[in-house]
Amino acid sequence: MLVSIRPVLSVLGYLYVGLAAAMLVPAFVDVVSRNADWQAFIISSLITGLVGMLLIVAMGGALRDGLDTRQTFILTTLCWVSLPAFGALPFLWLGIAYVDAAFEAVSGFTTTGSTVLTGLDSLPPGLLVWRSLMQWMGGVGIVVMAIVLLPFLRIGGMQLFQTESSDQSEKIVSRSIELIRLISLTYLFLTSLCIVLYWFSGMTMFDAFNHGLTTIATGGYSTHDNSFGYFTNPVTGWIAVVFMIVGALPFVLIIQALRGQPLLLWRDPQVRAFLWLVGLISLALTIYLGTSGNADSFGSAILQSAFNVISVVTGTGYAMGDYTSWGAPVIGLAFLLKFVGGCTGSTTGGIKVFRFLVFFGTVIAHMRRMVRPNRVISVSYGNTHLTPELTFSVLAFLVVYIGTVGILTLILSLFHLDLVTAVSAAATSVGNVGPGLGTMIGPSGNFAALPDPVKWILCSAMLLGRLELFTVLILLDPDFWSK
Repeated sequence: MLVSIRPVLSVLGYLYVGLAAAMLVPAFVDVVSRNADWQAFIISSLITGLVGMLLIVAMGGALRDGLDTRQTFILTTLCWVSLPAFGALPFLWLGIAYVDAAFEAVSGFTTTGSTVLTGLDSLPPGLLVWRSLMQWMGGVGIVVMAIVLLPFLRIGGMQLFQTESSDQSEKIVSRSIELIRLISLTYLFLTSLCIVLYWFSGMTMFDAFNHGLTTIATGGYSTHDNSFGYFTNPVTGWIAVVFMIVGALPFVLIIQALRGQPLLLWRDPQVRAFLWLVGLISLALTIYLGTSGNADSFGSAILQSAFNVISVVTGTGYAMGDYTSWGAPVIGLAFLLKFVGGCTGSTTGGIKVFRFLVFFGTVIAHMRRMVRPNRVISVSYGNTHLTPELTFSVLAFLVVYIGTVGILTLILSLFHLDLVTAVSAAATSVGNVGPGLGTMIGPSGNFAALPDPVKWILCSAMLLGRLELFTVLILLDPDFWSK
């Protein structure tokens, strides 16, 4: 018996209606700004909403019995593929080619932050707001997927988050719907706080609103071509550093911290590892900048180091200056950091810190067994003993992840891209990081000059990375589609 997709289409209908409603926000911004481009968002909203309503009506009561596991796999994939397709519609009104519109929308919803647009300072305000909204909506969708969905689907070690935190999650709420509500409220609160602090630091309300949306989502879309290099107040940069870190932390633990248990954050092994990692690398880079003469002062060196390190590790993609001009060691460091990511259950991309902890724990345990074959050695994560199934899923994910980057690099090289551009484009797309390396797609460039086929390939890579690879790959198994 084939998997029924009627309930899936019904849920998609509701999501399209919600997306249509979100399009009215940039339309309102353009109306207030007396910009005629508001029509693009109204028409796009009508098209998207109409498709959504037709699906809801056509599917009738298909949702009465809920969704099973396989239908949830299909829904997750179709959601991330189809929402950017509709999100790209407003760009077409402005004469942007569909490949570029699709690239910008996919990059937005996946919170990658790579862009093909130039002259951001002079773009219509509604379009800038729409870019930021796509990232903000994508960010909360990522958190919900990571915390509520993926652990139960046992994808590439994501069940570790359930194993480590499921008891804590159940103490917060008893049902997934209530957990989603708490996640959304926490996400909204943190976004609002970030916007207010940006405004107080000297940003205009328009810039504060847009950057508040994209900072907590670790997305990286900016309203200026110079990204955060446009803002001269160091306080603004430090606010971004703090909220990029917040966006990289597990949202379940953030909820508990806001409810009076802040020490739970520090007790989590991946949180401690993440903070130590970005802290030590930022300190080392500060010393490097100070001794190499690439910074004007110690204060400037530490801000630029912390900002760019955290931006790359979390996959936010903001840039404060062109860090690729700081020398070959920094370029190599930036490339490696693109693979890291933040904590599981956060808005970040990449491999995630917890998978590295499981990997290194497995390697150390294996080495100890080699020395003492008769000794029983288990792999632990904090106070949790990991099962062989879980450690295997993490190792499988790492192999598939690195293999995917390698295959994409080979494919991109067929389009005559140099090695640095090809490998960094592959890594940054699968990791949902943002800028690549090199003169073309580095922090001071963008992806506009890439051939159209390459942009489509990178769109697929961004979606594949955001869906944690296995969510899509399992759909290719013929057994998935039959009972």
